Amino acid sequence: MSTRAPVRPLGGRLVCVLIALGVLVLGLLPLTAARGSVRQAAGGQVVLIGVPGLRWEDVDRGRTPVLWGLVGKAGVASMSTRAYPRPDRAGTCPVAGWLTVSAGQRAGSAAQECALPVPPVAGSDGTARVPGWDELVSFNAATSYGAAVGSLGQAVRDSGGKVAAIGAGGALAGAGRDGKVDAYAPDVAGLGDLSRFSLVVADVDDFARAWLATASAGATARDLSPQERADAAARADRRAGEVLARVAPGTTVLVAGLSDTATRAELHVALARGSGYAPGYLTASSTRQDGLVTITDVTATVLERLGVPVPRGMVGRPWVSGGDAADDAAGIVTRLGDADLASRVLVQVRAPFFAVLVVAQLLFYGLAAVVVRRHGGGAAVVRGHEGDAAVVRGHGGGAARRLLGWTRGLAVVSGAVPVSTFLAQLVPWWTAERPMASLIGTIAGFTVLVAGVAFAGPWRRHVLGPLTVVAGVTSLTLLLDVITGSRLQVNAVTGYEPVTGGRFYGFGNIAFAVYATGTILALAGAAQALIDRGRRGVALALCLVYGLLAVFADGWPSWGADFGGVPAFVLGLAVFVMMLSGRRVTVSRLALVAAAGVVLIGAIAVADWMRPADRRTHLGAFVDQVASGEALPVVGRKLGAMLGTLGNWQLTALSVAAIAFLFLVLARPSRWGVSALGEAYAAAPALRAGLFGVLTTAVAGFLLNDSGIAIPAMALTVAVPLTLAASIAAVHRSARPTPPERPSAPAGSTAPPGRAPR
Repeated sequence: MSTRAPVRPLGGRLVCVLIALGVLVLGLLPLTAARGSVRQAAGGQVVLIGVPGLRWEDVDRGRTPVLWGLVGKAGVASMSTRAYPRPDRAGTCPVAGWLTVSAGQRAGSAAQECALPVPPVAGSDGTARVPGWDELVSFNAATSYGAAVGSLGQAVRDSGGKVAAIGAGGALAGAGRDGKVDAYAPDVAGLGDLSRFSLVVADVDDFARAWLATASAGATARDLSPQERADAAARADRRAGEVLARVAPGTTVLVAGLSDTATRAELHVALARGSGYAPGYLTASSTRQDGLVTITDVTATVLERLGVPVPRGMVGRPWVSGGDAADDAAGIVTRLGDADLASRVLVQVRAPFFAVLVVAQLLFYGLAAVVVRRHGGGAAVVRGHEGDAAVVRGHGGGAARRLLGWTRGLAVVSGAVPVSTFLAQLVPWWTAERPMASLIGTIAGFTVLVAGVAFAGPWRRHVLGPLTVVAGVTSLTLLLDVITGSRLQVNAVTGYEPVTGGRFYGFGNIAFAVYATGTILALAGAAQALIDRGRRGVALALCLVYGLLAVFADGWPSWGADFGGVPAFVLGLAVFVMMLSGRRVTVSRLALVAAAGVVLIGAIAVADWMRPADRRTHLGAFVDQVASGEALPVVGRKLGAMLGTLGNWQLTALSVAAIAFLFLVLARPSRWGVSALGEAYAAAPALRAGLFGVLTTAVAGFLLNDSGIAIPAMALTVAVPLTLAASIAAVHRSARPTPPERPSAPAGSTAPPGRAPR
């Protein structure tokens, strides 16, 4: 009969707390931001100079004096040029870049090749229509992004302004919904006086022409050589200077490298000069990173500078001045060039890294399975039907115990790898001659450091000691990172890819999986330590307080801004707390908690939507899409992406192997009768609650996020090795030599309370 004190129900209270938190968020979030957006000097003229392919490494004091001079006088940033994704290309073609500016949304063309657009022919009145415009409109309207090409030019025209285009790319970006531009010329001299136009869009296509000229018959273009890039940069600088020479003082000038001109995707140059732009780094609420903006931001910036309302469907945010640049022009160019290098290296090393990680994990699970199944410890423990432990000695002895001890250490090291992939961003590994080796070495160094702390103190003797330390470091590292701007996730191998442009702030899906898993397991370890001291109430309070803080940080727009993660996290946390408190986990309670999670993230999203449009995150943007009936294509695209992740054999294999190891190895009796996981549950019951909470979050996260299988794969990469370490520690503790038992009681005597007669 159990002697544990009764536990008061917490399931209903947890739901009430979550709903109350959602109401609080709904009431307070609008107070954290100004109710109106502050516009820069509206009206006037904007000149957009697009230089497809321009990178920061091309900007040089001697080779590109015009662009170099702008660096010291303008706001600067690297720009992600991700447009409509093509299965045949990693980068963005010039046509797609110009059309994305036209739509303010990711756009592209049906053509598989990256040929330059056909230039229009100006009529007698100076106007021109883009050739093949109707096909471009139809193609983009049919994509999941639903890009409305012609939106930029139409918005300027509807406000009473006129648009002039220079070059074929300028015509693509400046045309209205009918495909026409108000004035067109192949060069700036053909437009005459530029002051007649509200917006001038100039295509400086020297990099694109040089790149496409390298293509031989039937073959794709190769990357330009350093000398070819230098020559193209010099020509582009002269043509940009010709445009700037005709621009009146005080005009807003934007320079943007709008596409790739290489076989890979890269970051490109972004410059903004004019009233309101101080020398230093540019940023935008779309990235929240100093020195980083996106191509869709170009459209919003042009309209914001002209004082024209941004049409519905555009996703970018205006460029604004960010942090001051402490360096001179040379230092700024070097820093932004390094950021581009880091992003390019990340694209190259990410796939090999995950391949190495998956292979290493699979090998570890295989070896650990052999060790656990064949060596139940130097002295094995066999539990009888009443739960009594009998020690069977002589099976492997000290050698087996040492082997299990090494396995435990490797398990803790394995569990520390995910958080170390973020800590590795504290070191510029991408600057090494061999970045892949540098990345692995840096991650390995932090992994050993975290694992060393896990075994450094007296907590190593507790079954959940190392688990709690590694999980705690994981949770706190990512919590502090997301509160301070998510710097550790930028260019992390398990974080964001600025080149890809999927996300730039808050919790990415992989980071969420690692964070949620670390949080729940850390709370399980801390709760067990408190329960062992007879402080169950304090343990439950800690789990609720820190758990809700962790959920709040995950969903709060200024921090995690994670839409799909919040319901999954709430569900897993609720399962954990209910099991820890002794409550049964039923379908009705899970449904109630799931509803609470939806209410919470819904409240956060609606509150974000109430802010000015240029301050919203993707949470508020989604509410706006729901209100306008445009949400279904977005949901469909994310659902398709989620299902598509099942085709990633590496992460799928990692998830299956981790689950199989957990339930077919740890949970089953070993050669000597021990269930290692059962021993861990007996020694630390909170582990069972924590593990089921993690599994719940992983499954729900898989269903609710477009990263799909990546979430359970990374969650299990943290949870299963740490659970293995706890299980081995529990087996060791149970198998320790025990003092000789007292002689059995004489027949007919009464055994001590709670123990069956022997």
